[in-house]
Amino acid sequence: MTKKLPVKQKIEHRPPPPPAGPVPWDKDFALQLLLDMLRIRRLEEKAAELYGDGKIRGFLHLYIGEEAVAVGALHALAPQDNVVATYREHGHALVRGMPMGAIMAEMYGKQEGCARGHGGSMHLFDAATRLYGGNAIVGGGLPLATGLALAARLQGETRLTACFFGDGAVAEGAFHESLNLAALWKLPVLFCCENNLYGMGTAIERAESQTDLCAKAASYNMPTFAADGMDVVAVHATMQQAVAKVRKDAGPVFVEFRTYRFRAHSMFDAELYRDKAEVEAWQECGPLHTFTARLKAKGAGGVKGGKAKLSEKEFLALDARAQAEVAEAVAFAEAGTWEPVEDLLKDVHTPPPPGRPKEAQPTPGAGAAREHPSPPSSGRGMGGRGRP
Repeated sequence: MTKKLPVKQKIEHRPPPPPAGPVPWDKDFALQLLLDMLRIRRLEEKAAELYGDGKIRGFLHLYIGEEAVAVGALHALAPQDNVVATYREHGHALVRGMPMGAIMAEMYGKQEGCARGHGGSMHLFDAATRLYGGNAIVGGGLPLATGLALAARLQGETRLTACFFGDGAVAEGAFHESLNLAALWKLPVLFCCENNLYGMGTAIERAESQTDLCAKAASYNMPTFAADGMDVVAVHATMQQAVAKVRKDAGPVFVEFRTYRFRAHSMFDAELYRDKAEVEAWQECGPLHTFTARLKAKGAGGVKGGKAKLSEKEFLALDARAQAEVAEAVAFAEAGTWEPVEDLLKDVHTPPPPGRPKEAQPTPGAGAAREHPSPPSSGRGMGGRGRP
């Protein structure tokens, strides 16, 4: 008789103290970052609603709870820098400058979307803002970022590449290969790990023997930084230091943002791996309401008795702007059009070079293997290594 193994208990992740203290920025910059976090939150909330209505299909990974990372980090980059993100990239695309309408239309699958509806939620892409994905493969953006940095180096460009990825990607071989090559070749890559403590439904303690992710990166002989990813002020300050280090030394830097997602991994996740009490405890550290409270407090700029940087009326006005933008984006997506059936194979095959014989061109529905048939079998099977 097979003995039943005991069920492993859930691992509790206690949150840090909620972000607090003065905000060391001028009012305009502080309110811009608050607005960007509101834009992300309202977009994500609407996306969840539309998913339930069947308007958005496929996979959907929400960024609710992690807004401080994208907002604080991306505002420390220059327009000419490259950005590579994960499948939880709506916030990064928005802050980077992609129109919300193009994001929403892409999630709808409409051809007015940023990838003509071909990519959906996980594959947002915009060359104009140098956002190179959106990548559905865990860790898939790491070698791409390393390659972009190598290209910049070979072309004599000063731009850096910021690569965002989750803690789950640290267990992938691509993580180690990319950090190793970036360190060996002194490439200008900023590796930004959004550590939300769970790789899908697996707690980091069950997947990593060494949970100090900065220690892992440091083993590749690169500088490391860590920040409270729930605190937009700490995120921005740490990212500024990391960016300056990359630009000065022209080599890679690793940054760990310790954050937490309030929603499920995806819309198909039953969240059986963590307790509601844990989520509620982390919500006390939520980046939106804690930053708002800091801006509303007297002495928000660090001067005792000084004026607050935000009133309730101003907050409501910012929130109204974010919600109006979401409404416009939904209307844009609803009015969008489906791609014609005759264009479904567009970008599937590489266009044939000029002068190529017509009969050699692939036909719709035919794979490239027809043009390059396999060599005759040697009769030795798959493992044969002998000469013919």
